[in-house]
Amino acid sequence: MAKDNNKLWGIDLGGTKIEGVVIDSVNISEVLCRTRIATEASKGYKHILNRIKELIDLMADEVKSSPSILGIGTPGNLDPQTRLLKNSNSTSLNGQPFKQDLEDLLGIEVKMANDANCFALAETKLGVVQDINPDAEVVFGVIMGTGVGGGIVVNGKVINGHQGIAGEWGHNFLDASGGKCYCSKTGCVETVISGPALERYYEQISGTSKKLKDIVTRRDGDQHAAETLERLAHFFGLGISNIINILDPDVIVLGGGVGNIDILYSEGVKEAEKYTFNTSLKTPIVKPKLGDSAGVFGAALLVG
Repeated sequence: MAKDNNKLWGIDLGGTKIEGVVIDSVNISEVLCRTRIATEASKGYKHILNRIKELIDLMADEVKSSPSILGIGTPGNLDPQTRLLKNSNSTSLNGQPFKQDLEDLLGIEVKMANDANCFALAETKLGVVQDINPDAEVVFGVIMGTGVGGGIVVNGKVINGHQGIAGEWGHNFLDASGGKCYCSKTGCVETVISGPALERYYEQISGTSKKLKDIVTRRDGDQHAAETLERLAHFFGLGISNIINILDPDVIVLGGGVGNIDILYSEGVKEAEKYTFNTSLKTPIVKPKLGDSAGVFGAALLVG
C-alpha cells in the first residue's frame, strides 16, 4: 500500500487500549480515521508491538494508504542516552528499545513522546490554548489522575529534555506526609495529590475507604472529605507554584480525573498565588477541551 505524506498518523498506547488516529496534515482538525483495540498487555512486550502493527494495518485499510512516519504517545519516557524506555507503568516496556523495535517492525520512522507531552501538545494546537491565547509560547500540561505527570510545549514543540524527563513534576518533593513513592523517593507530588493518594489520606483520617468521586460529592456534609479537598488545594497550589516560578508558562492546562475537581480552579489557584514569586498570579490555569482525545491527537501532531 502506498505511503501518504499528506496525512498525520498517531498512536496513543495505554495499558488497556491502543488508540489510533489519522488526520489531515493541512487541516489538522479533520479526522480521517480513528479507532482503538485492546492492548492485551498481559501477553508481553512483543505482543504489544504486534498489536500496534495490527492497529496500523486496520487504519491503513480504512484510509487506503500507509504512514511514512508515525507519532506515538507512550506511558513512560525514552531515555535519550540508552534509547530504552523507562518510568512506564506498563512494566513490560521498561528497559526495552521500544522505539527502535517499533521502527524495525513497521519499516518507518517513529516519533515518540510520553502521554503528558502529547496531552500538552494537543491542547496547545487544537484545544483550549487556541481559545484563550493562540499566541502562547510556553504551555505546561498537567496529568493528575492515578499518577501525576506533566508536559512542556515551547513554540509548538514538545520539550523532552536531556534525560527525557522534562515536565515530570510528579516526582519532585512536596511533603513527607505523602510517604514512600514507587520511584524510591519519599513525599513526591504524586504521593500527595494523585487520586490514590487522596483516597489514602481520607481513609487515614476517617477510618473509612471511599472513592475520590464520592469524597468530592461529600465535601459539604463530611468534615473528613472537606479536609481531604483542602489538602488537595493547598498542596496543588504549592506544587504548581514551583512550575510557575521556574518555567513561567503562558497557560497551564489540567488533565486527568483529579484535574476535573473544581476546587483546583478556585482554592487551588489562591494557594498557588501565595507561593508564586510575583505580586499576583497572572497564569491562566484551565480545564482541557479535548478530553480523552488529547493523547492520540497529540501523538499525530508529533509528526506535523
